[in-house]
Amino acid sequence: MTRKIIEAHYVKGSLTPGEEVFLRVDQTLTHDINAVMTYLAFEAIGLPRVRTECSVSYLDHNLLYIDHKTPDDHIYLQSAARKYGVWVSRPGNGICHAVHAARFGVPGKICMGGDSHTPHGGAIGMLCIGVGGMDVATAMTGVPMRLKMPKVVNVRLTGSLRPGVNAKEVILELLRRVSIKGGLGKVYEYTGPGVETLEVPQRATIANMGAEMGATSSIFPADAQVKKFLTAQHRADAYTELLPDPDVVYDEVIELDLSALEPLAACPHQPDNVKPLRLVEKQPVQQVFIGSCTNTSYADVARAALVFRGHHVNENVSCTCGIASRQTYRELMRDGYIDMLLAAGVRMLEIACGPCCAIGQTPATNGIAVRTSNRNFKGRAGNPNAKIYLVSPESAAATAICGTFASAEDVMGPDVAQLAAIHEPEQYLVDDSMLLPPLPSEEAARVELVRGPNIQPLPVPEAPADHLEAPVSLKAGDNVSTDDITPASAEFSSMRSNIPLMSRYCYHRYDPGFAERAKAMGRSIIAGGENYGQGSSREHAAINPMYLGVKCVLAKSIARIHKGNLVNHGIVPMLFADPADYDRIGQEDVLEIEHFRAQIAARRVTVRDKTRGFAFEAVLDLTDSEVQVVLCGGQLRYLKQQLAKETTEN
Repeated sequence: MTRKIIEAHYVKGSLTPGEEVFLRVDQTLTHDINAVMTYLAFEAIGLPRVRTECSVSYLDHNLLYIDHKTPDDHIYLQSAARKYGVWVSRPGNGICHAVHAARFGVPGKICMGGDSHTPHGGAIGMLCIGVGGMDVATAMTGVPMRLKMPKVVNVRLTGSLRPGVNAKEVILELLRRVSIKGGLGKVYEYTGPGVETLEVPQRATIANMGAEMGATSSIFPADAQVKKFLTAQHRADAYTELLPDPDVVYDEVIELDLSALEPLAACPHQPDNVKPLRLVEKQPVQQVFIGSCTNTSYADVARAALVFRGHHVNENVSCTCGIASRQTYRELMRDGYIDMLLAAGVRMLEIACGPCCAIGQTPATNGIAVRTSNRNFKGRAGNPNAKIYLVSPESAAATAICGTFASAEDVMGPDVAQLAAIHEPEQYLVDDSMLLPPLPSEEAARVELVRGPNIQPLPVPEAPADHLEAPVSLKAGDNVSTDDITPASAEFSSMRSNIPLMSRYCYHRYDPGFAERAKAMGRSIIAGGENYGQGSSREHAAINPMYLGVKCVLAKSIARIHKGNLVNHGIVPMLFADPADYDRIGQEDVLEIEHFRAQIAARRVTVRDKTRGFAFEAVLDLTDSEVQVVLCGGQLRYLKQQLAKETTEN
């Protein structure tokens, strides 16, 4: 399926795994706390209108208006969407991934989104890829997008999930086997008789959290389940069958028996630290959050409500629920499940991402929080000393009742079999009144952009100098996340339109002295361990260091999306040729690179540590076009050159 979609969208390049291929992009999506940079970039490019089939701006992450900044962002984003021919999903309509798959998704299309969980749409047979905001701006120009041709891993599912076992267990089991970086350069393609038993929202849970394996994307067949889902959304005309060929040969095959799964939990502080829930130490839990795009479909919440029926939230637990879309919320109200939650003492939150990205519901000091969301990095929930566990909605409800880790079967006993009767609605309640369609071109041309005082211009880096001499401003460890680099929370998220302000908090929780130190150094280099830049797609984790003068990131390995963001914003990503050299350099060592531009082009760089008196080698895992972008000084400069060339040729 993956190769079929890529070949149908092929423009140029190689279809050999690991090599660069350029693809036509059909759809894009953005969300509010990352998108201002995207639309500032599109504005700077100078095109009057997007050139995609469908682009959507979702106002869904930060709906907690703690001051003027976020409402100003929302007004700007709506005005930009109206001006440039983009759909708007207004605040309260739902989380981007859930709404996009339901209301815009089309099997066989390619969607690039400015959020790492964009692969959620793979549940309906789309190839959906999470990228940085600059990449989304590029896709909106109609320029073919570069991608490393992925390997395709077949996850062959057999059996069926037992009552009380959720699709969350499928992806947690895969994370346990594969690890948080084992999916790098791969698409996970789900097939087998077990797939037929999974409804589309269950598939979405799995595809969504494939991002936690470092995967390029995940995809399910567009089969009878997808046809049923789109028909229930009153969009039967969007359905096209997409199945793998019967004689297909995959790069790798993983066998997974759904019937053998049991409730699982991802323990602190990584999504792949997975254990059977029954083996997790019975500690007191202070907070339970049932929510996020990953696990609040109709059936997810209805099953959680049935676990709560006849019970009440433990007096020592704060239990909240944030549902993924307005459509789902209304259906659950209609069928009485919201009332069940309220009767049990669950507090209903706004229809938004919220606590998943630390916007509200921060855990207590040294608190233990149990969540149905997708990430549990240290500080991800807003409190670096809290411990976050990831579980299914059924297990979250049982934990809220018991006050410690528990499964649905622990609470319901043999009645857990009742959960098997819950399915998605035969017909969804369709109300698109909070989706604003693109304006006609003439009317759009008259729209004025409304830019609040917090929205500052997008910084544009300079091209790399031929000689670089700079100190190491930070020596970071393994698995540094974009949350570590650019902290989450309502306060920090509201700053993302103002890079001079946001940059003051770069690495704020990881190393509070970093911003001041990097600024004082003028220009510097960051050294990192394995899997540097894992997690969210937020390109601010590249823009803020760039603004503070960081010229290179030198690491053992770099996460896919973050590496792309570094390239796009003029920071040169380099890898230690010998990982042991990481241990030989120290923070504040002065590193020197001569003939830097020529060495970038050769993709191998000699670095001299002037402080300690030795030299070592670094390599650049970059494609030809990425090298051109780096030498140009970032994607915006490069894209303007490409569009100018296109204009001249035409």
